[in-house]
Amino acid sequence: MDWPDLTQAERDAAYNNAAAVADSAARIAAWAVASAELRARRSEHLDIPYGLRERNKWDLYPGKPAAPCLVFIHGGYWLRNSRETFACMAEGVLAHGWSAALPGYTLAPDATLTEIVAELGAALDWFALHAREHGIGGPVILSGWSAGGHLAALRLDHPMVSAGLAISGIFELGPLRDTTYNATLDLTQAEIETLSPMRLPVVSKPMMLVYGTAELPALAANSRDYHALRIHAGAKGPLLPLPGHDHFSILEELRQPDGALTEAILAAT
Repeated sequence: MDWPDLTQAERDAAYNNAAAVADSAARIAAWAVASAELRARRSEHLDIPYGLRERNKWDLYPGKPAAPCLVFIHGGYWLRNSRETFACMAEGVLAHGWSAALPGYTLAPDATLTEIVAELGAALDWFALHAREHGIGGPVILSGWSAGGHLAALRLDHPMVSAGLAISGIFELGPLRDTTYNATLDLTQAEIETLSPMRLPVVSKPMMLVYGTAELPALAANSRDYHALRIHAGAKGPLLPLPGHDHFSILEELRQPDGALTEAILAAT
């Protein structure tokens, strides 16, 4: 059935990852516990402001001085979650001597999507100037999950970013306007046109696009379609479908030192 023919409930269900994955709340709760433990162990470079708003802060986890740095942007449809909850996603690369860094950003409705994208730009500007002061000096791989994958794709063009990794990202915003998420996001037509990676010129830097084969079809299609667009434009970077993984379990492959995503990042760098 085509999108215009779907009921409101069917449109909402097409993008409702939490409802589609029975243990999603339990997974996030477990990540929050693991993240709190990591933050307690590695508390030297946390809560560093890059802007004036409450969530405009970095958590930095320096590794070896010249090692690459994985910057991870959390998801949650731009309206929930926090960098603190997802700190444990740094564990995989930290185990290999890499650095990791997690930026926070203001959530909707306190910020429009335009403002959120601008905040991530400001965060990377700050990082470019100050990361070395905190022991991070290697190339930056900009990553993100879900809404964070969208933000990573939009900010791949930042001069300090060497490559990207988008996990279960959202690259076309148009359908979200027809879901209940838009009651909070309040997307404008201009934002849909200028903040949908599918509608923008392709950034030529390498970007790995990853999704789980048990994802909701709309999310899986986003990754496949965006990868096809990038390849057609001559950009590099693999499409990596991870068998059996859903929207949440896929992150364990980044969190674990021997996870499929951790290994793929190490091999590509």
